[in-house]
Amino acid sequence: MLTTKSSPAICLAATEWDWGGLGWIGVGVDWGRRDHFLISPSPIRYQSDKLWRMRILLLLGLSLILSSCAVGRPANVSNVCDMFEDRRSWYRAAERSQERWGVPVHVTMAIIYQESGFRARARPERNRVLWVIPWTRPSTARGYAQALSSTWDDYQQETGNRIASRANFGDAVDFVGWYNHHSVRRSNIALTDARNLYLAYHEGHTGYNRGTYQNKRWLLDAAAAVERNAVRYQTQYENCRGELDRGWF
Repeated sequence: MLTTKSSPAICLAATEWDWGGLGWIGVGVDWGRRDHFLISPSPIRYQSDKLWRMRILLLLGLSLILSSCAVGRPANVSNVCDMFEDRRSWYRAAERSQERWGVPVHVTMAIIYQESGFRARARPERNRVLWVIPWTRPSTARGYAQALSSTWDDYQQETGNRIASRANFGDAVDFVGWYNHHSVRRSNIALTDARNLYLAYHEGHTGYNRGTYQNKRWLLDAAAAVERNAVRYQTQYENCRGELDRGWF
């Protein structure tokens, strides 16, 4: 988050969370004074449906504020154990994706690494007019998985996850598992074949089945890199998964 002298960093902290009495919530903002609040700590007693809806809106607003303070990518993206240790929610999301779609964690993570480098807001560079003037982007790909808008719409419709976001890691890792699951079915690719799963991910199932990747040396090199990263991630993951489970529980 960028800060300046005239715009200090905002530090959110729930000052009260009265689940038992369904009481008030105070969210502090450190502006150098202790008397500033995003939500003034006033008693809220939920004795009607209207007040209950107010509480839900407050919680949703707080969630949006917290989610807007997006953190950067993990410090060491070459080590899946370090990433999962740093982001436990990523570990749980990757495990859920494997359980749901059958694609191993190390394969899914290697594809995301290749696509975005684990950057939530990644997008293709803009085309340029006369090599200088920024113009349109070459595709609608964005987010961790670099999913196209049309393919993301298919994912949302098929899974029922209408509020999924390409900038949310949990949604992105589930999307990659979903797409690879279809690659296994439609292109007869093994669940553990990171190289060919990536080629199908990039070219689409129809393109992969037609062999459109065969004369694209840059794409074949990228697929080879995905395979190498998947092997490395697999070795790392096998050595730290037990520790991650113990640390979580």
